[in-house]
Amino acid sequence: MTSLTIARTYQHFFDTHPNRTLALAGGVFNAFGDIVAQVSQNALSEDHKSRPGWDAIRTLRFFCFGFGISPLLGRWNVFLERKFPLCRRRSHKVSFKALSKRVAADQLIIGPISQLALFVGCMGAMERRSIAEIRERYTDLYATALLTNWKVWPVAQLINFRYMPLPYRIPFQSTCGVFWTLYLSLLNAK
Repeated sequence: MTSLTIARTYQHFFDTHPNRTLALAGGVFNAFGDIVAQVSQNALSEDHKSRPGWDAIRTLRFFCFGFGISPLLGRWNVFLERKFPLCRRRSHKVSFKALSKRVAADQLIIGPISQLALFVGCMGAMERRSIAEIRERYTDLYATALLTNWKVWPVAQLINFRYMPLPYRIPFQSTCGVFWTLYLSLLNAK
């Protein structure tokens, strides 16, 4: 019953305030992903005496990134929905070709540009790094993160675009994103 109530509440807020709903959901999931990453880092730390504890500012940065990017991703999903419709008007058969185009567009455009480039840049800016330091982070992290992105996200997005209704795509991505945030957070902390 509780999950049904949450789903109805989410749907109501999405219908009345889609950008705010996506922003809040994205921020919360990103923050949760960072908390999981920090707990994991502390648990895996070999030096049990020098565990840093929870860094609330770092979690806030992840919240802010998720809060900012999620409405943009929501608009991207609307664009993909219109550009590559999965079903023809009178047919309920899903076009694998259109589904493949959605995933390809997502991975070749949004993945490299907004997800990874914006992530490295935004995190660098929020961490008050200099332009030179941010460039160095791009050099260090971008290729590794992008290749990992292409190993993980196509399958997740295939499921997302095929089975999730439009209002639930960002929450689905954000749920998968908890693990992705764990990866990015661990990579960013190096």
